[in-house]
Amino acid sequence: MTDTRASAVAILRDLVGHPDADFHEGQFEAIEALVDQKRRALVVQRTGWGKSAVYFVATLLLRRRGAGPTILVSPLLALMRDQVASAARAGVRAVSINSSNAHEWAETTAKLRNDEVDVLLVSPERLNNPSFRDEQLPTLIARAGLLVVDEAHCISDWGHDFRPDYRRLRDLIVALPTGIPVLATTATANSRVVADVAEQLEHDSTTAHSTDVLTIRGPLARASLRLGVLRLPTPRERLAWLLSHLGDLPGSGIIYTLTVSAAEDTARLLREAGHEVHAYTGRTDTAEREQLEQRLKTNDVKALIATSALGMGFDKPDLGFVLHLGAPSSPVAYYQQVGRAGRATENADVLLLPGSEDQDIWQYFASASMPVEHKARAVIDALDESTQPLSTPALEARVDLRRTPLELLLKVLDVDGAVRRVSGGWVATGQPWTYDSERYERVAAAREAEQQSMLDFETTSGCRMEFLQRALDDDSAHPCGRCDNCAGAWFPTDIETDAATHASRSLDRVGVEIEPRAQWPSGMDQLGVAVRGNIPVAERLAPGRALARLTDLGWGGPLREIFTPSTPDAPATPAMIAACVRVLADWPWEERPAAVVAVPSRRHPLLVESVAAALADVGRLTHLGTLAPANGGPIGEPGGNSAYRLASVWDRFALGDVQVPADMPVLLVDDLVDSRWTITVAGRLLRRAGASAVLPFALGVRG
Repeated sequence: MTDTRASAVAILRDLVGHPDADFHEGQFEAIEALVDQKRRALVVQRTGWGKSAVYFVATLLLRRRGAGPTILVSPLLALMRDQVASAARAGVRAVSINSSNAHEWAETTAKLRNDEVDVLLVSPERLNNPSFRDEQLPTLIARAGLLVVDEAHCISDWGHDFRPDYRRLRDLIVALPTGIPVLATTATANSRVVADVAEQLEHDSTTAHSTDVLTIRGPLARASLRLGVLRLPTPRERLAWLLSHLGDLPGSGIIYTLTVSAAEDTARLLREAGHEVHAYTGRTDTAEREQLEQRLKTNDVKALIATSALGMGFDKPDLGFVLHLGAPSSPVAYYQQVGRAGRATENADVLLLPGSEDQDIWQYFASASMPVEHKARAVIDALDESTQPLSTPALEARVDLRRTPLELLLKVLDVDGAVRRVSGGWVATGQPWTYDSERYERVAAAREAEQQSMLDFETTSGCRMEFLQRALDDDSAHPCGRCDNCAGAWFPTDIETDAATHASRSLDRVGVEIEPRAQWPSGMDQLGVAVRGNIPVAERLAPGRALARLTDLGWGGPLREIFTPSTPDAPATPAMIAACVRVLADWPWEERPAAVVAVPSRRHPLLVESVAAALADVGRLTHLGTLAPANGGPIGEPGGNSAYRLASVWDRFALGDVQVPADMPVLLVDDLVDSRWTITVAGRLLRRAGASAVLPFALGVRG
């Protein structure tokens, strides 16, 4: 045994807490390449194989030889927390810099300065924080002993979870001093992603040629996983199955959904039935996320009902099951999530319950991540014309993009070199920028192919694990002998009558609060609207209600159908009217409305007028009619940002024949609430005409 191997084995045994532990095939080869040969390596191994052991052992060996700290780029806070805890067990001093621990940054900086840190974990987003990028990162790069890129498939356009911030890592790799080893790791990469990541690792600014990259790739099959697919036609039946059989599933686990609303609705349904479950989504605050992760690890909950926010890096070796209510958009993404289960157990159950609505959700997220050329050029032009940096809110008054897509586009333009984040906002760099339409067309085509592959996985009669392995170009793929196609369905298919009744009752629940706007958007003077600051209290709406969100599992489906562009306008059905009446019956308003007014609708006038008339009739309210369009009526399309949406409806409504009763509350009826500016402006008109309060009601809430 070489000195390096002997030292590495000793560190490994401290890390895992077993005196006889030894390396898996490929682990020491990667460590040796990094420590002794100072090479660049890409490790593609299944979840639970021990990729973190490679970089922690390599870090301590390099530190003993006088190297500086390891920079570990890690994408998720859950992953950082687990990695810091894991590192401590081996005596590795690991600290993180991320959005949730700003109160620790000064202490962390002092520790780095005093060489008291072995591993610094940073998020890819942090790499472009102006002060970190300009003041701390150059010193770190100069001192770094090792650079680790975890979840490296995020670097690649072809990876299932591509992130623009990760593209900056190529520049970071190029900036490294000569002889600094680089390790990239992932559990989910097909051959195209492997080749793409390896190519990005090759670049070296100090040599005239590319650096050879060692790729260590192992088999991806997980013998402990028992895969299955159960096709049920409706959300009602899928939830009823879950109610019937969640208690039969082994241990504790994760139930994935495709949307936040689905996660929250499912968690509520299961809790009402007595199951200890909780929702875990992008809306869950950081402290609660950490608490929920810990409760799942200690089996204090049966399941977390999660979106993809709970994914890469979450480590519970004995996770007993992973279920999906709705399919991820590719077999690669699916493999990544099911890989959370069965890491240290002989058996774990993995069941997919796909939905007919899955493809619509896939399409929405796929289109949202693609930059649009004219929007990109508008952002660059706005920054170019400004004499000072522009914040994101300031840009929203100049470019019709919502906050999240705008921030994503800024990141893309940043890594393309067209814009730069500085203190105070964003500036244009002046560098020429070309829209890479060919690249985006290739990515879009690849996404479509992946979606079809996921549909093929759902319907295949062959081995499901073998299918996933082949989707990741694993040459060792062979039938598993355990999945439902190899060994027969291992899961029950019956649905208990009480569960079906409970699911129906839960999905028929109605009522979503519409929070009133209290402040005008910034920069409205740029769009010719002379308002700013707070909306006067005398002109605000009261809290409102909608029948449901479009993403809800219950009434969301019928509403999505109504608001599909190809669906002709028609009056609301009796069932929908009855559901709307139930919303009003449960509404805890301070004062009952005395009259009903409808918002004029370009797309659904029959629908809106039928709801307004029916609510007036049932509630014995005065039906005042419909507001009149003014100045050509509202303009623009749904989906724009707040400033542009307000400008598109400002001064576009008039009272017309509507006579507002003085000092009486009015119910204001609309079809679909998105930005809330239509009902805010229409309601303001009614308040200024004498209504004591305006209570907005809509059929649907987008999102």
